[in-house]
Amino acid sequence: MTHENFFESKGWRYARSGKSLDEVHRSIPIPTGMPFWRKCLAFAGPGFLVAIGYIDPGNWATDLAGGASYGYLLLSVILFSNIMAIILQHLALKLGIATGRDLAQACHDHYPKPVSFILWILAECAIVATDLAEVIGSAIALNLLFHIPLLFAVIITGFDVLLLLALQHKGFRYLEAIIITLLTTIIGCFLIELILANPALLPILHGFIPSPELFKNKEILYLAIGIIGATVMPHNLFLHSAIIQTRRYEETVDGKKEAIQFATWDSTIALFFAFLVNAAILIVAASVFYQSGNRGVADISNAYQLLTPLLGTTLASLVFGIALLASGQSSTITGTLAGQIVMEGFIHIKLKPWLRRIITRGTAIVPAIIAISIGGGTSLTQLLILSQVVLSLQLPFAIWPLVHFTSEKKKMGPFTNSLLLKIIAYVIVFTVIILNGILLLSTFH
Repeated sequence: MTHENFFESKGWRYARSGKSLDEVHRSIPIPTGMPFWRKCLAFAGPGFLVAIGYIDPGNWATDLAGGASYGYLLLSVILFSNIMAIILQHLALKLGIATGRDLAQACHDHYPKPVSFILWILAECAIVATDLAEVIGSAIALNLLFHIPLLFAVIITGFDVLLLLALQHKGFRYLEAIIITLLTTIIGCFLIELILANPALLPILHGFIPSPELFKNKEILYLAIGIIGATVMPHNLFLHSAIIQTRRYEETVDGKKEAIQFATWDSTIALFFAFLVNAAILIVAASVFYQSGNRGVADISNAYQLLTPLLGTTLASLVFGIALLASGQSSTITGTLAGQIVMEGFIHIKLKPWLRRIITRGTAIVPAIIAISIGGGTSLTQLLILSQVVLSLQLPFAIWPLVHFTSEKKKMGPFTNSLLLKIIAYVIVFTVIILNGILLLSTFH
């Protein structure tokens, strides 16, 4: 038996084609000579898969904690994070379209093997941290909605691989439709929450103005960096650079230029919706908990229990739980796709989807079970916030290569970043690095 045949017998094989997600690569045709709106619809989808990662349960934990503890102060961080996200996702899709390589493949091509290996390990750690948030969020939702004990709820989340496999067999367009439906559900739920909370407009607008207090208080800074980590997630950059290649656009300069234009519209609109959800979570927490003096709301379960008495209707808690479950399940799908892209791109190993899912989810379930055993539900939320800070600490290792590659004429040709975009992109990189440095210094002093 050859070396490669041995791997295949164990459920995994070498990714020989060199294409991102080769089973769906260029599988969705783009109509030519059609109206603008038809092309918009043809490109719509990848941005929404990415947007789901920006409103996963990790965002809920940081947004709820920020709103309940500090009112509208951290709205400016959510706005800044979303602007960062729009720019970085634009660079990710542009890399995929212009070069035909996703970010993981580009790193493998460019860096020496030891560097590429380290970047792969860090990317895998980011995906496990992301999956941990999804495990915890889904488990809490199951516990709140159906009164399933948290330990059993965590174990149940291990079986969502069956849902993923069923969806993948239907085709990529079907997968996108499911994600858009779940995203619409989350948006609808929080629209109801905002109507019930009825927050004042002026304090909200003031919250979008950055305050020096963000850098003076260690606890606020910790949450702010958690929000950045929860919003701009490393795995989304790998994901977007790959799934945009599911579109069969013309492989000419004009064809790629048009693809970048429409894909950017798709991404920007989707991330705007994600921004509205994140802002809504914090606004609800600020207007309901902070304003009523319940500033000690420490976790998602606590928030769920308090919404009904404070807003005077069980509907508030019900839609909160439904939105949380939709968030956890939709994020699971995109997290698995990102894991597949990272492994195939960095080390050219292609796992069967069920095996990839079991490995990632199994790694995430263990710390969740330990946390429940030691500290119960409260420790889960603390672990959730910690996972988002870990993501923020790993973010520079994804965005530095992305910005570097898209700024390199040799790789990008006519699609190289303009001077202004280069400056903005590197400002984002160094801002993330500096914030992480401040957090580390404040932690050890």
